[in-house]
Amino acid sequence: MGRAFVYVILGGGVAAGYAAHEFVKRGVSHGELCIISEEPVAPYERPALSKGYLLPEDPARLPAFHCCVGTNEERLTPKWYKEHGIELVLGTRVKSADVRRKTLLTATGETITYKILIVATGARALKLEEFGVSGSDADGVCYLRDLADANRLVNVMQSSSGGNAVVIGGGYIGMECAASLVISNINVTMVFPEAHCMARLFTPKIASYYEEFYKSKGVQFVKGTVLTSFDFDSDQKVTAVNLRDGTKLPADMVIVGIGIRPNTSLFEGQLTLEKGGIKVNGRMQSSNSSVYAVGDVATFPVKIFSETRRLEHVDSARKAARHAVAAIIEPEKTTEFDYLPFFYSRVFTLSWQFYGDNTGDVVHFGDFSGNRFGAYWVNKGQVVGSFLEGGTKEEYEAIAKITRLKPAIEDLADLEKQGLGFALTLSRIPEPSEEAVVVSSGSGSTLVMEKPLHAWHATAGVILAASIAAFAYWYGRRRRRW
Repeated sequence: MGRAFVYVILGGGVAAGYAAHEFVKRGVSHGELCIISEEPVAPYERPALSKGYLLPEDPARLPAFHCCVGTNEERLTPKWYKEHGIELVLGTRVKSADVRRKTLLTATGETITYKILIVATGARALKLEEFGVSGSDADGVCYLRDLADANRLVNVMQSSSGGNAVVIGGGYIGMECAASLVISNINVTMVFPEAHCMARLFTPKIASYYEEFYKSKGVQFVKGTVLTSFDFDSDQKVTAVNLRDGTKLPADMVIVGIGIRPNTSLFEGQLTLEKGGIKVNGRMQSSNSSVYAVGDVATFPVKIFSETRRLEHVDSARKAARHAVAAIIEPEKTTEFDYLPFFYSRVFTLSWQFYGDNTGDVVHFGDFSGNRFGAYWVNKGQVVGSFLEGGTKEEYEAIAKITRLKPAIEDLADLEKQGLGFALTLSRIPEPSEEAVVVSSGSGSTLVMEKPLHAWHATAGVILAASIAAFAYWYGRRRRRW
């Protein structure tokens, strides 16, 4: 028993939905495409689980957040897939894959063959047992990775109103779930081994702002230690957590958010793996030409930094999925994936965005006592990363644009003084093309532009230089002649 398709997407997360949408836009024929997913529902916007699903009032529920509403496009309900001739094989686990024979074997014994496979298997939540702690399946202990987890978590939250929750982990899941718990009238204590929250991204100064904000909402922090065991009642419901430093915290519920691990096991020994994921080229194509990989499971070249990375974020999954389909359908017209790493979060009344890389020297700016501040990361004399809390659409676009431009910086102190104005000014300059030339701002900052080849380009360059100089003078910075 078996079925055959031209294209198969393995995995039913965000990337699968965006890939399917791109296939339809590019004219896939009815019956050519199949999506295989362990989940019983059509692909949906996974960020909704931690950002909206847990809220006590007007919570997000399907079908409202099926793909591709995350980018303000049409909503791909099961009816949409049927209308476009796309086979949804839901609630189905693939137990083995043979990339040489181009076959997948499901747990029910069905063989599905393909010509082109897109691996969008995502990642699974790391379990406490992998760190020597038992109790993950106990009553009141929750994870959050898929819809089933979210439904279980909602039920536990509803039965714990007014009680105590312990959140294990200080990353995305921990921070976003903690906010929902507080809004649901649950007392929250966050526990993580690092010195501050969001340690992989935030600087200590940025983290301090969010921690103080959370404290103002009643959240307590226990840092520099980890969970070692649970206490349970006679019904095996969690009652407390025990920490390595000897602390015992009462708990009516526990949320564990300690990281994820890419689902690559089906392809180990068959495809080249790197940095925990399936290594792909700029077309998202693996070491086997008929297999592509996207999303959390893919390690791909990040051109702007000239290195391969595996990125765990929805924006990367969406864009990589679309790019892979473009490369499959129109390979001769598709260039290499040129992605600017992007991360964001929204909690309480706060909203931040980050672009690029958080390496090198950090330059903070803005009002850390208010609600709009940010930071630049400068590595080897160039801006390589930008962060902003409380920005407008234009301001977020500005920090994204200058991060991609990677302007050269001569004076960090001057960059700090200019702050967000630096990004806003440079972002309003039309993006150049052709050969590179250096334009000095006269304020200690230098932007690497492109060398104009025509007279009007040269004139524009003069106007540009004068504009930047005027900006620097207005800010009262250095008045050196150039």
